[in-house]
Amino acid sequence: MIHGYPPYTPSKGEEYMSDEQYAHFRAILVAWRQELVEEADRTVHHLQDEAANLPDPADRATQEEEFALELRTRDRERKLLKKIEKALEKINEGEYGYCEACGIEIGIRRLEARPTAELCIDCKELAEIKEKQLAG
Repeated sequence: MIHGYPPYTPSKGEEYMSDEQYAHFRAILVAWRQELVEEADRTVHHLQDEAANLPDPADRATQEEEFALELRTRDRERKLLKKIEKALEKINEGEYGYCEACGIEIGIRRLEARPTAELCIDCKELAEIKEKQLAG
């Protein structure tokens, strides 16, 4: 299950990125976006409810560390929300599912694993190799 949806099984002879496939991935992306937004709301309420002026410095430090971890997680999720929005825009434009670098099909299974994928597996691997070379 992917955010509450079973993996997509194309029918025999079904064209890549058919209306049904677009609908499937749109539903996954919308559900994922909703989960992230709800989690962000829970975090805000948790931080408001748990924020206490603790007298013990160790307790205060522990609480601040927990809050910092939560905020880092929410920051990563905020970036993910941008990727989800971009993927939804690509669906609306009829460009979802194709590699931004070479234009070939990304593939249903790869999109199931990473619905925000923008590169086919070959271009992604090349990008990662280049990134490692630049970092090293």
